[in-house]
Amino acid sequence: MDNNENQELNLETVENLDDVTTVDLALQLSDYDDESLQKLCQKLGDEELARILEESELKTQLRIIEFLNNKRILKLFSYMSKDDIVDILGETNVGKAKELINLMKEGDKKIIKQLLGYRDDCAGGIMTTEYIAINSNLIIRDTIKKIKEIAPKTELIDTIFVVNRNKELIGTAELRDILVAPEEQKLQEITNEHFVYVEPETDQEEVALIASKYDLTAIPVLNKKKAMLGIITIDDIVDVLVEEQTEDVLKMGGVAKEETLDSTIWESVKLRLPWLFINLLTAFLASMTVKSFENTIAQVVALSSIMSIVTGMGGNTGTQTVSIIIRNIAMGKVDLKDAFYLIKKQILVGMINGAVIGVVTGIIISIIYGNIYLGIIIFGAMVANLVISGICGTLIPLILRKLKIDPALSSSIFLTTVTDVLGFFIFLSLANLFLPYLI
Repeated sequence: MDNNENQELNLETVENLDDVTTVDLALQLSDYDDESLQKLCQKLGDEELARILEESELKTQLRIIEFLNNKRILKLFSYMSKDDIVDILGETNVGKAKELINLMKEGDKKIIKQLLGYRDDCAGGIMTTEYIAINSNLIIRDTIKKIKEIAPKTELIDTIFVVNRNKELIGTAELRDILVAPEEQKLQEITNEHFVYVEPETDQEEVALIASKYDLTAIPVLNKKKAMLGIITIDDIVDVLVEEQTEDVLKMGGVAKEETLDSTIWESVKLRLPWLFINLLTAFLASMTVKSFENTIAQVVALSSIMSIVTGMGGNTGTQTVSIIIRNIAMGKVDLKDAFYLIKKQILVGMINGAVIGVVTGIIISIIYGNIYLGIIIFGAMVANLVISGICGTLIPLILRKLKIDPALSSSIFLTTVTDVLGFFIFLSLANLFLPYLI
């Protein structure tokens, strides 16, 4: 089926999974009612359903599991990677999960329990135990035989992990190099002993950064003794990048990552309301700043209609800076120690942008209200606020990061407060200073 065709997938179209991509079908399953989903489970074979189960959304996975007995679930699991199984069991009813684990073979049970012991957002929680590890003393001919034996049960065969007698990782070998090497040569002779690894407690975001930095398709996960526990493959790394980026975007908008389009009204209200109250408090701070200049505004009513221009531009400037800083923090490129250089740049950028925007705004305001001093006031306030916004947009996320607070979650709140309060204060202070020329 052409991916560009916007066709509705239904039970009649699924005569053979070769006729439609597994991912496309898995995406459609979220729209199936219980009856249709149950019919699909009955219609498809174990291997086909297992492939769909791996690609489906978590809610759909849990719905499918509910329709199946333990015996068939275990059959599906036999076609799936251990990390995908753990993701499902981690969200399944505790009693049901224990039943399934107890019915597994001892070897699988041990691995699943080990993986379930790690946090979802760390290397141990996203790693798979299905990889090819071969002893360094094997000759190439025996190595190839071993690869053929293990390959059907593993996710990755391009990279072979080379271990010593103590199961400690000593390096990696590419399948291509193994295939072209002389049959009597030892595997150790073509092993690359320079490798990057992570420990099971390493945060998934750091894992993704390491993979991006070194252009890796798989990262080994080692314990303190350098023994292999598993690997993290590129598909899981991509999922982490998408998840982290989505989470940061939602947090910057004051939305919890738990909220989806399928969330109930009450869930959405409960997740959003705390942030709205926090924003309300910041709005009160800005309001109190304006209140302290009531007398000035009362004498020059025009101030009330134009002062929001200054705070609005300050907020936009700050948001631009915060977005760039948070992005670079996520990529591991900036830290608080870089603040001095960054602030110098933001001061210059703020002065130039503020001057250009200030001149244009000042001319327009002077013409509208027929008072050049209003133009001068808004010019000065614009330059000052854009400089301050740039500085705060740089410092706030860096300081929050240093304090172990997620900058994506809190930066916008602090930034809005600063740009509004200082924007009003600077503009109205200048207006108060030029008051005799405005009346």
